[in-house]
Amino acid sequence: MKRSFLLFAMIFALFAPLVSCSNQVKAKRPVSYNFQHGRTAMVKNGIAYAPRNAPAAVKKAIAAGNRLQSKPYKWGGGHRHHHDSGYDCSGTVSYVLREAGLLKGSMTSSGYFNYGKKGEGRWITIYIRKGHVFMTVAGLRLDTGWGADRSGPRWHTRTRPGKGHVMRHPSGL
Repeated sequence: MKRSFLLFAMIFALFAPLVSCSNQVKAKRPVSYNFQHGRTAMVKNGIAYAPRNAPAAVKKAIAAGNRLQSKPYKWGGGHRHHHDSGYDCSGTVSYVLREAGLLKGSMTSSGYFNYGKKGEGRWITIYIRKGHVFMTVAGLRLDTGWGADRSGPRWHTRTRPGKGHVMRHPSGL
């Protein structure tokens, strides 16, 4: 009896994030960048600049994302070692959130289905689907790429499809 209960508990723990996403807020429109003075970050030569009035955690998140700009895509990167030679999608998001003081440890992409609050954030939004996660910080997308473009963590201003992604955000941001 105890053995079957433990097996059930382990299976539930593995699949609960995927099952619970049905009550999440899903992105219906593309993730696009539209510069708004004082509200969105700017990017110049691959380096992001936070709006002056952004909260300290947002400024720290942008600084952390800037430190990853030359890193390659590395499957599993950023999970075992906080400062790694490369980062995958969830390692990138985990690194940025840890550096901003918004996460302890790291998570796989499916772990973000239960992170923070539901829906789009005012300053930071995390977009999650099965097998991938990326984020926007002050309107600027930080992503390891999609399709054939898996160059590693980079700031992007080009539009990316958002359909099929669940949106979450850190509480208060």
